[in-house]
Amino acid sequence: MTVEPNRGPVVGMRHVQALLIFLNITSMYLGRLNVGVSVVAMTNAESTNTDFPEYDWSESQKALILSSFFWGYIFTQFVGGYLCKRFGVKSVMLWGSFASGVTSALSPLFIGFGGWQAYCGIRVLMGFAQGLLFPCIHQHLARWSPPAERNRLGALSHTGIECGNVCAMFLSGMIAKSAIGWPGISYVSAGVAFGWCALWFIFASNNATESRFIGEAELHYIESSLKHSENYHKKVIPIPWKAICSSLPVIALLITRCCETYGLSTLQAEIPSYMNGVLDMDIKSNAFFSALPFLAMWCMSYVYLITADILLTGNRLSLTALRKTFNSLAFWIPCATLIGIGFLDKDQKTLAIVLMTLSVGFNSGATIGSSLNTIDLSPNHASIVMGIVNTAANVVPIVTPLVVGFIVEDTSDRTQWQIVFIIAAVLFFVGNCIFLAFGTAVSQPWDAEDFLQPHEPELAERKPKAIDEKSR
Repeated sequence: MTVEPNRGPVVGMRHVQALLIFLNITSMYLGRLNVGVSVVAMTNAESTNTDFPEYDWSESQKALILSSFFWGYIFTQFVGGYLCKRFGVKSVMLWGSFASGVTSALSPLFIGFGGWQAYCGIRVLMGFAQGLLFPCIHQHLARWSPPAERNRLGALSHTGIECGNVCAMFLSGMIAKSAIGWPGISYVSAGVAFGWCALWFIFASNNATESRFIGEAELHYIESSLKHSENYHKKVIPIPWKAICSSLPVIALLITRCCETYGLSTLQAEIPSYMNGVLDMDIKSNAFFSALPFLAMWCMSYVYLITADILLTGNRLSLTALRKTFNSLAFWIPCATLIGIGFLDKDQKTLAIVLMTLSVGFNSGATIGSSLNTIDLSPNHASIVMGIVNTAANVVPIVTPLVVGFIVEDTSDRTQWQIVFIIAAVLFFVGNCIFLAFGTAVSQPWDAEDFLQPHEPELAERKPKAIDEKSR
């Protein structure tokens, strides 16, 4: 007789945790990305609601406001990774999200008495708060997701990125034109963050053993599939910093994510400027065209998710092969379309929009391709690996505009833009080549709970030898 494997309930608390993470990422991105619409509303009241103050900010001041979030964001990735291992994911995510909501709620007040400088300051604080969260998210997924479902639950929760992008585009514009005006954008974002905190406080747990709502079958399914020691959840596993930082798969992943971030920031931030300068097309003024790439990204993320589930369930591809295949699609298709966009003229505006939408849409496969790879390499230290990788990757959006500004002196000169797109395409290509060569979805030796502990069998073997020498 064969014993049926325990797969737990079809829908359980592990899915609730994935939903909570999805909502958290959505609220995070709503709070961080609504600044684009807010700045436009604050500096051009006629386009939204004239009942609220208008500010005369220069383009350089607006650019500082838009980038200020990342000044704080890059400094707390390591901190978030450490804190969630020390105090638990639930507490760190709760306070990080609550702090993000507070900064959002206070933004209109700060702008009123401090202008653009105060707005930059409060955005830096929001970046500090949100920087704690993604390392915690990856650690939470590692603790709650059985290996067979880790890819599915991780990808589902990360679709909150695309949902947050779309919500930031559509909702912020609607709120700015409503009776509550541009301050309402910050208040609604804060309300969403506080609402999430309430749900998280009630339903979240650091692991399945601490959950008040989980059933015995699901608890056994999750804990038995993770294969760890009995007191695993009660101890803090020492972090093998040297092994992590010198690990070839981690270094390959770090380079890959930096290349992806550079290419994506070029796609999202610079192509609209190219279309305006070279193709004489202002897609920023068209809400549909502005949101279209993000809608494509959101839809494609589910296409990738379903396809991955079919391939893994049917054992058609290993997890490593799946990650590398999807990452290749996410990197190399935008690589080709970026170069193609650089050769279009004013008579090919429709094709330019199609290529831009395809580029951003296919790039959503990078979540399954390489973003979730931190959990593969080390379920025990996923927050630390994510902190290292995300810190480096989020420096790139600060650098990208500087590189573009150095190359493009005349926004209507197509040859200058071609250099920008070729650089991004080369990084896409090289980044994926590195991932293909050195990436893996296999858990690394330094992930073991006892990796930094002395190995007793070796000591036991040495003692008799020492005794024999003395007896001689």
